[in-house]
Amino acid sequence: MDIPEPLLAAHQARFAAVDALLPPAAPPAAGERLDAATAAGAQVTGVLQRHRFGPGDVPMLWSAADTWQLFPYFGDTGTEGVDVLLRALRGRLDAEATGDDSACVVLWPSRDAEAIRAFLDHGLVPLSAVGVRTAPPGETDPAVTVRRAGPADYAAAVALAEATFDYTGLVAAPRRANTAELLGPALRAALDEAEPPVWLAEEAGETRALAHCAWVDSVPGSEAGELLPTGRWGYVNNVVTAPGERGAGFGRALMAHVHRELHRGGATRTYLYYNPTNPLASVFWHRQGYRPLWTSWEVRPAAALR
Repeated sequence: MDIPEPLLAAHQARFAAVDALLPPAAPPAAGERLDAATAAGAQVTGVLQRHRFGPGDVPMLWSAADTWQLFPYFGDTGTEGVDVLLRALRGRLDAEATGDDSACVVLWPSRDAEAIRAFLDHGLVPLSAVGVRTAPPGETDPAVTVRRAGPADYAAAVALAEATFDYTGLVAAPRRANTAELLGPALRAALDEAEPPVWLAEEAGETRALAHCAWVDSVPGSEAGELLPTGRWGYVNNVVTAPGERGAGFGRALMAHVHRELHRGGATRTYLYYNPTNPLASVFWHRQGYRPLWTSWEVRPAAALR
């Protein structure tokens, strides 16, 4: 996608200024171009992509079936630049038939408060965030047993993993009826191959919490390289404490072990996705040393964009 060079340079400078931990701004994405201008005549633009998913596609765990994703380029125009771009998107959607299972999404650096003002004004909410942790691993809790999970743990593991979506379905993306079927293949493969790793926290032989993780190498030009600084990262994919056991310290003890193991495997930092609207996750992960780097702003259905 051809973005005017001065606007692209201002976009890259904005990323560098708003958060030192952000990687260099990625090259423009492919898609449909949207153009707009501020009251003073400053030109801004955006790239619009449309993604459609079917019932059996794993992204349906967190995504609407029909998603319009905007990549804004507004340089130093601040809130007004984002506002006019979202108005242009609203006009573009007026020409489309958008159903109930649809969404408008913008993934943007979490610390850009000027953009946040415009997102809120247009009805978008922060449904997901990429949280990063740069601290060294903490001490484990000897009162809780943590072990690597294997094939025999599949039933307990998938039940716990599914419980995550029972809860987040109340406060973030709606839970899909076939959640267990969408989760199952990747989880079974991890348990069968022992990679990526799955850990279980137990008490008196009973499973209390699960962590499904991985190692990710962020290199320039890769998908991870667009989100994270270059290096080997530990990815915390899904962590859940059994309903009824939350607040008893199992998740904290599990993650102390997991952080240690991820660092032992070569990760110098760790990251995850969490829901800022989740009253449990938004407190737990911040206490674990994570802070938001990117936030996914979303409005469902797409027609609800103001």
